[in-house]
Amino acid sequence: MELRHLRYFVMVAEERHFTRAAVRLNMQQPPLSQQIRALEAELGFELFKRHPKGVDLTTGGTVFLEEAKVILARVQQASRRAARVAEGIEGTLSIGFTSSAAAHPLIPRVIRAYRERYPAVSLTLEEGNAGHLTERTAAGQLEVGILRAPVSHPVGIEFHRLLVEELLLVLPAGHPALASHPEAVELQAVRDEPFILVRRPGAPGMYAKLLQACEAAGFQPRIAFEVGRMLTNVSLVAAGEGISVVPASMRGIHRESVVYRRILGARPRLVAPLTLTCRKFNQSPALQNFIALARQLAKEYRAQALREGT
Repeated sequence: MELRHLRYFVMVAEERHFTRAAVRLNMQQPPLSQQIRALEAELGFELFKRHPKGVDLTTGGTVFLEEAKVILARVQQASRRAARVAEGIEGTLSIGFTSSAAAHPLIPRVIRAYRERYPAVSLTLEEGNAGHLTERTAAGQLEVGILRAPVSHPVGIEFHRLLVEELLLVLPAGHPALASHPEAVELQAVRDEPFILVRRPGAPGMYAKLLQACEAAGFQPRIAFEVGRMLTNVSLVAAGEGISVVPASMRGIHRESVVYRRILGARPRLVAPLTLTCRKFNQSPALQNFIALARQLAKEYRAQALREGT
């Protein structure tokens, strides 16, 4: 039994006439009659009682008509839904993010815009460090990770760099270095300060570059604390436990108790990228739409920042 047999049967049942049904189906009447006979033979009972003016449904045919309509409606519904999923209009998407990446205004903007554009796609969100998100993405447990600098490059994983922003020094309000450096601070000016940094496994690239910049400035930084999240950095600086460096987009956090300053003369230049990571193969349409939207909004964000000189 094929779907076309059900469609033929429903059409004859609606028309109560083989010839009229054949016209609607754009086929000849004899082949239609043959198909209905074959369907009845497969079912083992008559669907129609034939008479000179057309046909009437048998008792079995009446029940079969109800079920056939349900089956055809479900097939049509499944076809429409599959088409929507294939276009990324419907489906699911799992997104992971680091706390520092989520603090950048672009990321909430992307997620909000995606929800508005694709309301039938169900989003699941989770937080983790860059290494954890990359591992889960490589294992297929997460579709896209939003992080700063990649910490590893597993086979089959691709990275989309959305933008790059500078790292800023975070100092407690009233710090002595601010008196002589009101706008920007050289690393040498804080050589004796305790540093609070994200653990090396969570941000190895930024951690390593800061160490290189300090060495180029002639000192080895004293690491007072290693924490799991950049938001914790700022909280500990606000508590007076040391200084730190964070992406420029985080400069609004604890503004009443900390001060953010640009870093002068750092070599290498201290920056924080914003990166999407996902698997290269078998990307869902929902994921492809998310990447395209993120890249589009990142381009607009960079253009706006360039116009405003920020």
